[in-house]
Amino acid sequence: MRLAIIFTTLIIKQGGDNMEKEMLAIAKLKSGEGKFEKFMGFMQSDEGMAVRKTIAHVEKTVPAIAPDKSYVMFKVSVHNEEEMKKFASGNNPIAKPIFDECIEVVQMYELSKVNL
Repeated sequence: MRLAIIFTTLIIKQGGDNMEKEMLAIAKLKSGEGKFEKFMGFMQSDEGMAVRKTIAHVEKTVPAIAPDKSYVMFKVSVHNEEEMKKFASGNNPIAKPIFDECIEVVQMYELSKVNL
């Protein structure tokens, strides 16, 4: 079973109109040869980066990969939560073909800072 998670944390900056939410996304990849490579290839392509930039600050994304490449995990700084939900659920029209082919399920979590 392959699983991927996407993290999101919400930070409301002083001034009120600049919202950023950090989320964790975990995506379980479908079984089969090359699903990981195809999905990650899209995520890093010009087309994938353009979509990601409309929903998150891509330069702040922190990826993680399961040792067997059965799932991927991303900590994401989201600036458009509704579009992030569409993207992660496979309903973004540009990303949909890749998600349909490669992703079994995505789980998303909102993150909150823990003071130590």
